[in-house]
Amino acid sequence: MSKRDTQHYRVGLTGGIASGKSTVADLFAELGAAIIDTDIIARDVVQPGQPALDEIRKRFGDTVVDKDGALDRVQMRHLIFADEASRKDLEAILHPRIGNEVRRQSSNTDAPYQMIVVPLLVGSPLLRFVHRVLVVDCEEKTQIRRLLARDSETEAQARRILATQASREERLSIADDVIRNDGSRRDLRLSVKALDADYRRRAAAQDRA
Repeated sequence: MSKRDTQHYRVGLTGGIASGKSTVADLFAELGAAIIDTDIIARDVVQPGQPALDEIRKRFGDTVVDKDGALDRVQMRHLIFADEASRKDLEAILHPRIGNEVRRQSSNTDAPYQMIVVPLLVGSPLLRFVHRVLVVDCEEKTQIRRLLARDSETEAQARRILATQASREERLSIADDVIRNDGSRRDLRLSVKALDADYRRRAAAQDRA
């Protein structure tokens, strides 16, 4: 399925870690958009008994699986943020499965338009699947402050996480729309409301085409 598929109007929502993607997605959901979240899909495909977890265990060893047979996310995160080859190997296991599930959910979702949340949209095959890209943007210092508050990371670890992701410039280079998330919740709601109206118009125009 390509970007030219017009069955559903799809917006790719992306942004750096702790930029506020989930908050923005929730606001779009309140207005009636269908949300397909690749983070949720990524958690589902590594549940105990899933083939992806078996592959991860074979590649990385028993240390990445906890005593209950579930993926040890803390251990996995430390591994992939410390070693690029490990990160690429994990992506090779997960990304095809995530992409297939995104397409499945997209084909079975009925809403004015779809918001597909993809943290790593830069360089992803899903970039060709969406019709428009929305980037949630904020200052790096804001990301670090939120990471420290949210995940109890050290600042050094927070900076290593940021360094493994696409740069702010790379994300903005693929953006059709940008929401700044350094301000108030009210400002964020107003930005989302304006874009919701625009996406509904675009989806309706596509349906008439």
